Order: sequence, then structure tokens, then C-alpha cells
Amino acid sequence: MPAAGRLTGRVHSWDLSTGVDGPGTRFVLFVSGCPLRCRYCANPDTWHMRDGREATVEEVVADITKYRAFITTAGGGVTVTGGEPLLQPRFTGAVLRRCKELGLHTALDTSGFLGTRADDALLADTDLVLLDIKSFDVGTYRRLTGAPLAPTLNFATRLDRLGIPVYIRYVLVPGWTDDPSAVDGLGAFLAGLGNVDRVDVLPFHKLGAHKYDALGIDFPLRNTPVPNPDLTERVREQFREHGLRAL
Repeated sequence: MPAAGRLTGRVHSWDLSTGVDGPGTRFVLFVSGCPLRCRYCANPDTWHMRDGREATVEEVVADITKYRAFITTAGGGVTVTGGEPLLQPRFTGAVLRRCKELGLHTALDTSGFLGTRADDALLADTDLVLLDIKSFDVGTYRRLTGAPLAPTLNFATRLDRLGIPVYIRYVLVPGWTDDPSAVDGLGAFLAGLGNVDRVDVLPFHKLGAHKYDALGIDFPLRNTPVPNPDLTERVREQFREHGLRAL
């Protein structure tokens, strides 16, 4: 087994972000490859492992270290996202471990579909999970992602058992994820967990449409309207009615 520094993964890109990828200003690492095909995905250029470049853990950590003082002062940390980070669990786990050794707050952004690939050691190095739950309706979830819902809910339950804080990310898509009964069902499920710090209701957008055009593939929700503020607030209020902090 190679040492962590020589362990390689497929990395798409990185960015500095504030507000949507965890607390504070964060170094956000985008890894390549994803098993889902969400209809509203804004990053189709991260779907395939071949879309990224090969990088060692130490190369990634060297980039992170350049911004260590800045992100620490800004109350931030490092978020590993994608793609789907748990498609490369050894690489993701090694990056998280090195970030913890540097004293940095760590976050994992995942759909939870591959949650069984996250061993307890990886999760022990994870301070926060950004868990994307696409829908609470089983049929809608499969039509929206091409995958079953159960693995994500099982992962959510496991995170609660381990006491790992979670931000839920819920993308609001008119005609897809705005059904009141499904929102209430998810709210009730989340209220039964003890580790959900907040629910981020994220209005669907089309900012990634140009990427589909560049790749020569169809953007399935091109003609779907973005949610208006009233709908967004209604869904947030539904979560709040279950005692959850919804933003």
C-alpha cells in the first residue's frame, strides 16, 4: 500500500468559497467521478474520472497549505466535494486526515449514495457532512438521480449514530421537489435525527447549462422554471415547522 503522500486521486479543480460549502471561507476541492446523473446537476464536467487530472495527496495538501492561514482566520476550512468524493474513498480519506493534522476544519459534501464506502476512520476525520438529499419521494428520487433513495437515508442515520454534524442540502426544483407531502416527510425524518444543524434550501438554477452545451449533451431541465421567492420560503417554513433551522 503506498504512503498517503503517494496515494493519487482524480481531481477536477479547486476554488475558494464562502457561504455554501460549510462555515467560513473554505478551500473547496472538486474531485472527479459521480455515480448519479442528477437532472439539475450544475457540474456535468465532473461526472467521469477521466474528466480530472491525477494528483497525489501531498500535491493537494500543498495547495491547501498556501491558504491555511487565510481560511483559518476566516473561520473556514476544507470541503471535499465533486463529483462524488466517496467514489474515491481512500484518496478522500487521506486528504481529510492530512487536513486534520494541519488543524483545519473538514467537511465532506456527498449524496450519501456511496455512504458504505466511508469507513469510520474517514468519518472520524470529518467535522461536518454536507448531505445532499434530492427528494424524500422514492419514485421522484430515482427519476431525478437514476439511483435509489435508501442508501442516502441509511447514511444519514449512521451519521446521527456517530454524532457527526450535518447540513442538509435540498435543491428546490419546481415540479420535482416542491411537493408539500414529500417536503413534510423529509422534515419529519430529519427531525428524528439529533445531528442536523441546518437545512439549506437551495433554489434550482441553470448556471451550468453552458457546460452541457460545451459537452454536447442535453440539459434535461433547461425548460424548467427556477423557483420564485414565495415557493422557496414556503418550503423553508415547512422544514421550520418540524423544528429545523432552514435557510
